[in-house]
Amino acid sequence: MTTATTEKKPAARVVPSEEWLAARKQLLAKEKEFTRLRDELSRQRRELPWEKVEKKYVFEGPSGTETLADLFDGRSQLIVYHFMFGPGWKEGCPSCSFLADSFDGAAIHLAQRDTTFVAISRATLPEIEGFKKRMGWKFKWLSSNGTDFNYDFQVSVGNGEKADSTVYYNYTMQQFPSEERPGASMFYKKDGEVFHTYSAYARGLDILLPTYNWLDMTAKGRDEDGLPYPMAWIRHHDRYSDGKLVDLKKLAGR
Repeated sequence: MTTATTEKKPAARVVPSEEWLAARKQLLAKEKEFTRLRDELSRQRRELPWEKVEKKYVFEGPSGTETLADLFDGRSQLIVYHFMFGPGWKEGCPSCSFLADSFDGAAIHLAQRDTTFVAISRATLPEIEGFKKRMGWKFKWLSSNGTDFNYDFQVSVGNGEKADSTVYYNYTMQQFPSEERPGASMFYKKDGEVFHTYSAYARGLDILLPTYNWLDMTAKGRDEDGLPYPMAWIRHHDRYSDGKLVDLKKLAGR
């Protein structure tokens, strides 16, 4: 099987066990500091103010139409992954698919903590269902086609924007090479009202990628130096044998 790799060899310095252990303990102190900082950041995230969702978004799903409030499925919390998959696309984004390979396992456990997980895309439901079947996924995935949902949450090209122009994404103006963009949004339901509590985009989603977290512990790391862009090596899990890199600008025409 052919794989895309930079073949970069790690700069190894081989030392006696005692010296290795001393270096490892030194790094462990920094890792513990990072863990405490991450815990504090998570605490501050939970203390962010909420905004009430005023619009009554309606999505098309396997069971028919559902509002955003319906998607909580009896729980108080809802996680929405904004999957890059536009209407007319032949398949969903490879990088989003890279992340989606972990969704089914996570959704089961999230439900035990009063949290429902769904994915939402602007592609039509038949397009979503066909791709979902091909990839073998089971998580709930709905279509926001014909609604303002994706535009309101910065994950689709809005009115007056072009995919190759400067657009509003990740709370700032920047260039993004696709009409669809990745993100994750968190919602809370209280007394029948829905509140938006948090959204993350771009590298704010890194922590959700289990494969990257594993690779970050290895000697070669992500090994992406020299690629056109960091995630160019990622393929749909049924396509790694072709060895090709992904051209994000041509994704919609695949």
